Amino acid sequence: MARKKIALVGAGQIGGTMALVLAQKQLGDIVLIDVVEGVPQGKALDIMEGRLPLNTAAVLGGSNDYGDIVGSDVVIVTAGVPRKPGMTRDDLLDVNFKIVKQVGESIKAKAPNAFVIVVTNPLDAMVYAMQRVTGFAPEKVVGMAGVLDSSRLACFVAMELGVAADDVQATVLGGHGPSMVSLYNYVSVGGIPLSQFMNKEKFAQLSKRTADAGTEIVNLLKTGSAFYSPGVCAIRMAEAYLLDKKSVLTCAAELKGQYGVKDLYCGVPVIMGAGGVEKILEVEMDESEKAAFAKSVAEVKVNAEWVDAKMKG
Repeated sequence: MARKKIALVGAGQIGGTMALVLAQKQLGDIVLIDVVEGVPQGKALDIMEGRLPLNTAAVLGGSNDYGDIVGSDVVIVTAGVPRKPGMTRDDLLDVNFKIVKQVGESIKAKAPNAFVIVVTNPLDAMVYAMQRVTGFAPEKVVGMAGVLDSSRLACFVAMELGVAADDVQATVLGGHGPSMVSLYNYVSVGGIPLSQFMNKEKFAQLSKRTADAGTEIVNLLKTGSAFYSPGVCAIRMAEAYLLDKKSVLTCAAELKGQYGVKDLYCGVPVIMGAGGVEKILEVEMDESEKAAFAKSVAEVKVNAEWVDAKMKG
């Protein structure tokens, strides 16, 4: 049985991290694509030379030619300009749209059957643009951020309570930005509701840190943005697809009336398997959460309308 092929478009910090972890997990052979000559080739060769201690048979290659994504089962897109201190994700809208448009046209031409995961910021707008450019079925084009935002909230809850992060389940909805919505009643610790451990006031503080988590890392790094956590979160999505795991994950998916939203990408829980987004799960929210979600959706819609205007020329 032939191994799967995974293309990583963008061989920067996230791309390099994903290549290493994908090789360790042996989910398939990997090709790194980047416009900078030598970078994807060098990173691929570097990991190849470490395959013995990594105990992996994965084959990696690097290229500056989109033709090398032909036959890819999964394409993960991180190409774009990262944030710097003082920048919001939306500040990247124009420059990264141009990059994602070019990437999307290449994916459409070279890997028409691929499952596409977008990581490039501003996330909700870029995955919306990717779907519009490729014309792929919406269930085959998704945005990574919800997995990351939920992971960050789980991390902060675990740190506060002194428990293992993998014992915490958390759900963060909405756009990947300051207006994201952390749901108190959908956080559990070892299956026990969070309300037995933490009041809403403390949770609100952790929710705020979650919404600002990317900015916190940008300010610490000063020369770039987060890459380890986004990388492993994107791989979690790819793994659910490649192994048909039917995983319940929060990601940016196109809504078709769910949550009262239509034809717009937004972070929601989904079942992810070999069909991509196989089902969107609707969860109940209290009135304050519904209002916060509506505010987040409105912000996402502004950027989507900007994309539509650019697409029309």
